[in-house]
Amino acid sequence: MDRTDVGAAAPRPQRPAGVDSGDGAAPHTPVLLERCLDLLAPALTGPGAPERPVMIDCTLGAGGHAEGALRRFPTLSVVGIDRDPEAIALASARLAPFGRRFRAVRTTYDQVDAVARAASARPDGTVDAVLMDLGVSSLQLDDARRGFSYARPAPLDMRMDQSGGTTAQQILDTADERELARILRDYGEERFAPRIAAAIVRRRRDGEAVASTDDLAGLVRECIPAPARRTGGNPAKRTFQALRVAVNAELDVLERAVPRALNALRVGGRLVVESYQSLEDRIVKRAIAAGAAEAVPAGLPVVPADASPYLRAVTRGAERADSAEIASNPRSAPVRLRAVTRTRPASEAPSPQPRPHPIPTRKRPTHNRDRGRRSR
Repeated sequence: MDRTDVGAAAPRPQRPAGVDSGDGAAPHTPVLLERCLDLLAPALTGPGAPERPVMIDCTLGAGGHAEGALRRFPTLSVVGIDRDPEAIALASARLAPFGRRFRAVRTTYDQVDAVARAASARPDGTVDAVLMDLGVSSLQLDDARRGFSYARPAPLDMRMDQSGGTTAQQILDTADERELARILRDYGEERFAPRIAAAIVRRRRDGEAVASTDDLAGLVRECIPAPARRTGGNPAKRTFQALRVAVNAELDVLERAVPRALNALRVGGRLVVESYQSLEDRIVKRAIAAGAAEAVPAGLPVVPADASPYLRAVTRGAERADSAEIASNPRSAPVRLRAVTRTRPASEAPSPQPRPHPIPTRKRPTHNRDRGRRSR
């Protein structure tokens, strides 16, 4: 992990014209900021909270949520995680006025447990709160060069960390039709995945490979029947989501990160998570449900202490943005907000890590492969 301590000056990268820096005159608006801070507050200022609480912001981005927390809670220290070196530099510059109350760590957020141990003053290495604002950040979405948006022409990159890894273009250029269909179906829940995958491979075979965001968006539009294009927003959004998730291994990282974040909390500590699509929310919901349930068969008259829940849900299901929030910040429209409190120490009741996904040993049958979706 690379650590940037804001006690020292952080370099500020040059941004192209028209792209918000995140710390200038027109900063990004954090989604449901005040509600997130309200949910975090009991762990940071309530009974049992330390004099100098520590919060891990797993998805630093432009630093909007971190800044809001640092302003509202004057004794709070925040450690921000991001894999994107540009986000680290921009957020560090924005949050430099807070001095050593803020530190940035360049890594993926499934390293939250290690980051928490390094930041904690407790013998068990726990912290008081963890915040996750999932998906692509506004900082990345608004920078056309990154290739995340179907609204503007750009290279098909989609890497959250551009220093290495496979780009979306490389996937489109090398994956076979079956693999492309799997990516679009599993990571984008795209009904027309086989049709889109076939068109991508056909273009490649004809020497006219898809080579830009607008090119891909146009191909997807042509593949989706007109009646299906009339609702649900831009027809390319699921394809772009699927490729972005595949490029950055987002769901694999999230599956590891949620239990590690829960195990990084002290008793009374809180995890607050904002998800923006059903695949993310499903992972979060499953981890919360496992910790909020009694680990005994239903109907037992007495629940042993070691089988009692180790989490208590703070939100009732997933909260959504109201009409006022959506009107002021349209990117809040799909958000699902969940929060939990840890009620038993992780040393007694750890949140279980996901089992590794099996490596396929043979190809799946080709018949009916476009019906339904595989469960994760």
